[in-house]
Amino acid sequence: MTVAHINRIGVAVPDHDVHAPFVAFARTLLKDDKARSVFDRMAERSGIAHRYSAFRPGNLAAGEVDAENFYQRGRFPSTAARMARYDTHALALALRAVDLLYLGRECRKITHLVVASCTGFAAPGLDLQLAERLHLRADVERTVVGFMGCSAAVPALRLAHQAVRSNPDACVLVVNLELCTLHMQETSDIEAVLCFLLFGDGCAAALVTAEASGIALRDFHARIIPDSKDLIQWHIGDQGFDMVLSGKVPGRITQMLRGERSCSELGGLLRGEGTQGVELWAVHGGGRTVLDAVEVGLGLEPAALQPSRTVLHDYGNMSSATIMFVLHHILRDRHGEQTPRRGLAMAFGPGMVAETFRFDLLGH
Repeated sequence: MTVAHINRIGVAVPDHDVHAPFVAFARTLLKDDKARSVFDRMAERSGIAHRYSAFRPGNLAAGEVDAENFYQRGRFPSTAARMARYDTHALALALRAVDLLYLGRECRKITHLVVASCTGFAAPGLDLQLAERLHLRADVERTVVGFMGCSAAVPALRLAHQAVRSNPDACVLVVNLELCTLHMQETSDIEAVLCFLLFGDGCAAALVTAEASGIALRDFHARIIPDSKDLIQWHIGDQGFDMVLSGKVPGRITQMLRGERSCSELGGLLRGEGTQGVELWAVHGGGRTVLDAVEVGLGLEPAALQPSRTVLHDYGNMSSATIMFVLHHILRDRHGEQTPRRGLAMAFGPGMVAETFRFDLLGH
């Protein structure tokens, strides 16, 4: 049977590091010293040092949130204004990631284009914009994976996997593009402000073919986690998209993974094999506490999730693009190794849903 491979991954972020400016701004939203103290403590423990945005930070002392005054105190923009800005910035960032695949004339070989995003919508959208700018074939098969949140990269790769297995000549371009900072809200609610502390903008592009190089995709498995549908929510509001990220998420993940760890059924997330055979872990860094929950739930050594923690530290949570950054990190750091290594990728999204796939990092 034909095996699909992620041959190359390109990653890109906007130019503006907004983590420290956001921390300063967020403190001005909170109304009392106790809330600010809690926020400061959580920011320090977040495991995040950098997050990037399409918006250049403004002069906070002068009352500016961003340099363009897109976010004006007391007059944060409507959803329509945010979608217009998505339409403006998404293509440029996506092209930066695709450029790092060095496709050249291979663009004419692309048979499928899969775009995953949950932070903006338009029709014609990013898929058609990319097809035009990259001069893709007129018969390229396009699919948009929308509003599946942080786990969307896995269904996107699953579609690429299925395309290559169906046709060994298929050449699939997968793009995960998120502009999370488009959805900041003006609020004094401490849980909402802490949620905004996590998210940044980013894009990953991947080339998936039958060529035996890079990462071999073995199989995919999804699990809807019972009694958890209210813990991660993502709704379209009048002033951007409203995120609910409950503090109960880590505990629910730990509970679920402990059950999976002891499960001997082949249909489980670990396929009945436990964690012993997994040498590489590519886990979506939804936040430090999410990574801690996976580590505890699966009984992993601290070093096992280092690629995920590094990406979280350097970029924050970029929703669906994050797990692709982790895979890119693994590909880059393991380049030149001779011995193939088995891995498991995992991401969580609204539902709650755990999306996973097993992979082999090929030796060179």
